[in-house]
Amino acid sequence: CKNICSFLYLYIKFLKISHSTALSLPVIYSFCTLLDNTAVLLTPSIATQCGFSMKHDQFGNALIYISLQNCFSQNVEDKTFTTALQLHLHGNQFVKGELHQVVETCQYNAWASREVICDYNYMEKQPVDLGFRATTVVFFTPEGEKPMSVADAQRRGYGIRNTPTRLVLRSPMMAPETYMQQVCSVFLTQKTITWYLPRQMDPMISSGQFKLLEVHFGINGQRLNPLELQARGYSVALNDFYVITELPIGGVGGYYKSHIQDDKYYVSYMIEPMLELLWTEDATNEQTRYKVLFHIATHLVPQPLELIDKTVPGEMTFKMVLGHFAVDVALINITFPAEVLSMADCSVRGFNILEHMSPNSSMKVFTLEVPFSDPAVLKQAGDGVTIFSLHLTFGLMLMDELEFFSYNAHLEAVVQNIVPPSVSGGCDKENFYVLVKYGSRGYNFQTLVGKRLMTPSLAQHYDYMENGTHFSFVVPFSSPDVAVETNSEIQEFSVACNFLSTLTECFPNGTMTALALKLESVPSLNPSKLTLEDPSCGPVFSNDRYAFFVFTVNSCGTKRKFMSNAMLYENEISLPDEDLAKKDPNSKEPEYDLKVSCVYDIDTNQAVAFNTRPRRSEPYAENSKGQLQVVMRLAMDESYSKFQSTEDYPIAKYLQQPLYFEVELLKSTNPLVSLELENCWATKGERTSQPRWNLIINGCPNPVDPYQVVFHPVWADARVRYPSHFKRFEVKMFAFAEGEEDLNAKIFVHCDVVICDAKNPLGGVCGKQCSKTKEMIRGEFEIEVQLGGGRGMLYYCALSSLDCINLNLLLFCWQVKNVTFLRSWILNMYQLDQYA
Repeated sequence: CKNICSFLYLYIKFLKISHSTALSLPVIYSFCTLLDNTAVLLTPSIATQCGFSMKHDQFGNALIYISLQNCFSQNVEDKTFTTALQLHLHGNQFVKGELHQVVETCQYNAWASREVICDYNYMEKQPVDLGFRATTVVFFTPEGEKPMSVADAQRRGYGIRNTPTRLVLRSPMMAPETYMQQVCSVFLTQKTITWYLPRQMDPMISSGQFKLLEVHFGINGQRLNPLELQARGYSVALNDFYVITELPIGGVGGYYKSHIQDDKYYVSYMIEPMLELLWTEDATNEQTRYKVLFHIATHLVPQPLELIDKTVPGEMTFKMVLGHFAVDVALINITFPAEVLSMADCSVRGFNILEHMSPNSSMKVFTLEVPFSDPAVLKQAGDGVTIFSLHLTFGLMLMDELEFFSYNAHLEAVVQNIVPPSVSGGCDKENFYVLVKYGSRGYNFQTLVGKRLMTPSLAQHYDYMENGTHFSFVVPFSSPDVAVETNSEIQEFSVACNFLSTLTECFPNGTMTALALKLESVPSLNPSKLTLEDPSCGPVFSNDRYAFFVFTVNSCGTKRKFMSNAMLYENEISLPDEDLAKKDPNSKEPEYDLKVSCVYDIDTNQAVAFNTRPRRSEPYAENSKGQLQVVMRLAMDESYSKFQSTEDYPIAKYLQQPLYFEVELLKSTNPLVSLELENCWATKGERTSQPRWNLIINGCPNPVDPYQVVFHPVWADARVRYPSHFKRFEVKMFAFAEGEEDLNAKIFVHCDVVICDAKNPLGGVCGKQCSKTKEMIRGEFEIEVQLGGGRGMLYYCALSSLDCINLNLLLFCWQVKNVTFLRSWILNMYQLDQYA
């Protein structure tokens, strides 16, 4: 109870709704006030008549403002006020419904002679009650005076009542007798909101002689003291005509709201300042307290989204920042070239995804880290570098409106490769020809020929040549140094050569040959035991000095790599695992590994012959995942040109009055798809409960129903593009009239929806009426109808869920006894992420 900041209001921050989970669904509330232990549902008309209002902040908190003198308050001598609320949180298949009861008591006795409140949905005035009881109210409008009895005014939605010392007058903001008069104005710049409120409130001030005693400023109905005003950058000043308030755009107390227009992201700034004035008039010596809560929204401002690449290639991780967003935006999923991952999937995958509020701002950003090693990262080898690239699409959602949008991004990182020295060579009938490439670190290694260090004298003996990036030398095959090894700080190289041919040869038909020589450093090696990556691929010939292999590029475990203009095939010659296991663990001999590779140019053209043969079977479609959305509307008449809107509810219908329904398949542009109604029936509860009355059987009206369902044709027009996507039918109101009490019972109407292929209907309801088929996509929806006082009252609420088996359209209603207190409560539509 914040009576210090809003003396006529009960301020309840009753529930925190978390939108941190990307797929969290909207939560629906209904409010009842408790009077003599009886719950009265607060409809919009009751709320304005009795002094209730509600709004949500940017974090999902529901803020309920209640007049101390509301219709259901327990008032003790106009000093102590107690109000009890029952808050119903409606559940779904993920969250169970909850019921909360809140009781608050406020103390207030600093009454002025007149108290005036201006909220967004009603106006309230409380003059002193001198002991008289009002019988007539006269409304003064530009068209003239309108006298009205108190009873008539109350029936028209006005709140009029006496308390022990006060007279309470409350008017809905949109009442017929309300007229508009421009008394305050707002001016906007890029950084500031300026609100002008007149000092003299005509016609509330009857004379020109008045004195302004107090001016208080607040946000969301709560007063702020001077220190808080200064800390938040607010200012309040007065001149001869206005109270002038300046508010910084983006400051504390307001929030940014997101908007999507033409696939572009916009924001507007929302804030609800409050001014409270207290003045006295010299002529009457009476005080008037005036309070106005004024909602201000700035114009839409483009907010171009920006992806900041903070990747450090050496850390081998993509790091990025996406922003800036208002707090009502949620990151739902991330699409990579080969897959779509939810936030939970990304966390399991090892991606680091965080949400941060920007410093000194009410905007936020998303940060994402993806390791270079993840399969979603593409890798391409270049000249001494590896290029890592990441293509992704951020899937985002406006939580309040369930509106989706996306942002595409592409990042690249270039990593310098640490290239070790490499050795290649060849032979003729007499000599080894060895070529050594330095690698990325230059000439920082030593070369051994056999067991001797390559000294200048030995280099001269072997015709050593060097050009800055390579060196070469020639060793006779008969030389005692015939085993050649090159050693560096990081790697060892062994060069083997068949004096009759090169080490590795690549042939145009995809055949590779490789020669593995026995090195002096591995004297115990048996060349016949060597194999390729596939242990079943051994040498085609071997002796005690070498092993010779012949294989194709698509066999023996050969690996393929894509390069910019070539295809690289690699394999490795080594001892199989079982032979390595038999090796003496104390042996100092190194393991024998020889890599062989072939590179084929992929830009060459080859001519190939081919022929065709008849297709053996017709192509067929496989089951897959997709989205089907169905909505039902209630038309005003059989023309189906106008439909009931949210503000029209509650709707009263007498028994046997027609109800016109339209069912539409949404977001489908396939004219060969049609929507059909298979079966519809009515029960007093669940779809399987008894008694049951059939309305539609196998697509046809129940022949024994005295008031049969009437189907209405659908024609193409400006709104209906595909008539096959619509079904229209008429039902007359009825009740299970087993007794007078049954007129107050609920009636549920259930229907099975069938989605058909018009080109291939497969029989049943899809092919013809009054038949049944298993080849269909089924759904169901429920309409809850309550009957009371001899009349049937329909509440249309909303689409509830879609799952992989059923299309469930649940329409909720709740029971009240007085038609005046009826209210339709529209549930938001939401969808699951899995569909049949």
